[in-house]
Amino acid sequence: MSADDLLNREALLRLPPELRPAVDPAELRTRVVHFGLGAFHRAHQAVFTEQAAALSGEPWGITAVAPRSAATVRALRDQDCLYSLTERRPDGHRTRVVGSVVGALTMGPDAKTVEALITDPEVTVVTLTVTEKGYHRSPSTGGLDTAAGPVAADLAAAADGPVTTVVGRLAAGLAARMRAGAPPINVVSCDNMADNGTALSRVVHDYIRASAWPDRAEILDRMAEAVAFPATVVDRIVPATSEADRTAAEAALGVRDALPVTGEPYRQWVLEDSFTAPRPPWELDGALFVPDVAPYQRTKLRLLNGSHSALAYLGTAAGLTTIAETMAADWGERLVRALCAEVAPTLPADGPDPVAYADDLVVRFRNPAMRHLLRQIGSDGSVKITERWLPALRELRTRGASTPVLELALAGWADSTRRADAPSDPAAEALTACWGPAARPAETVRALLRVLGAADLADDDVLVAAVADRLPALRAGRVEI
Repeated sequence: MSADDLLNREALLRLPPELRPAVDPAELRTRVVHFGLGAFHRAHQAVFTEQAAALSGEPWGITAVAPRSAATVRALRDQDCLYSLTERRPDGHRTRVVGSVVGALTMGPDAKTVEALITDPEVTVVTLTVTEKGYHRSPSTGGLDTAAGPVAADLAAAADGPVTTVVGRLAAGLAARMRAGAPPINVVSCDNMADNGTALSRVVHDYIRASAWPDRAEILDRMAEAVAFPATVVDRIVPATSEADRTAAEAALGVRDALPVTGEPYRQWVLEDSFTAPRPPWELDGALFVPDVAPYQRTKLRLLNGSHSALAYLGTAAGLTTIAETMAADWGERLVRALCAEVAPTLPADGPDPVAYADDLVVRFRNPAMRHLLRQIGSDGSVKITERWLPALRELRTRGASTPVLELALAGWADSTRRADAPSDPAAEALTACWGPAARPAETVRALLRVLGAADLADDDVLVAAVADRLPALRAGRVEI
């Protein structure tokens, strides 16, 4: 394939106006640094930022930093950092090019450039989509797990040594900015965690406190005034890109796009209005700035993300592949509505209406144009379900309420950990070890809960027995609600 066949800035000139970016990429400058070059960022924050730049006339460009994937960075650079987004609609797909990303870096090889950008006074926003596991939080304390191998290695590295964790690289960049006396900056977590702003602030501060930097106390004092960590809620279903998606994007554009993304039509961004430095006017594209995101955050985590995980594990047990297929099963919609109803008493009264929210979820999950793989959603379950299910489960059981749907979901997750084709998980080795050949089902469930750091639930004999009782049916491929 020649360069003329590839999506790039020159190729934009040959595209119809409706396929081009909302803003001329050449008019943008790096004012946002983003960690995480995955599909979700490119289908969510990058779109909001492009629209904010286009509607305000301000040059809000993004340099995206990939923690590991040098191949993705090379592919994006080859395309002048352009890529296409296809909205999968029941009435037909809509494709266009996104132009808000103006630079792409790999965190390790480009470490000095990354640090220079975080120190640059013109950069006033850092955003992150590195998944829950990228924060290296201790399950017991919620703070930074300084004993985790990658974190310990970063802390032990010399001042100019390699740093492999995003937390370490971000902390080093913020420290350099504080030392330089640069203006304030906003650091915005866009990952699916309860109170993600506070969670990110804590691990960054913990890293600096654990560092060998002689001026760490001064850095922390300066950060208290100059760095904001607003909480956010992000929402858009973005499936993993398939070869069929690449083929469809090429057909729509007339040029080859190596990095297309697809997503559902729906997207939402709720942000805590606690910024300390200039930011893109994302509200011009519908983002919502509120004093407290907790009601939105808890509703999204427990209803949308919680339902997604339940559908992933139970659908896999039933031999299904995608969310839409699972919703088409005779139990799919019932599962979503039943889980939302069960969890609703744990939600804030001033949040979205749980019944209306469940109605929206059913429509979104049923979208036949979406091919959201259960395996993708089920990955990193030991991290995800501790946020999505366990807090609600604890609260309900403390109240003496019954929890049959969460018990079924937990059984689905437990069943997934014994499979040879289990979804990827940072605790995979420990989870697999729970399935001893002579272990009784209840003993296995208890051990799995302890791997999650949920010793209290592991000691709940009634809960453990209820989950274990669900396993035989799931092993036979039956989901009984």
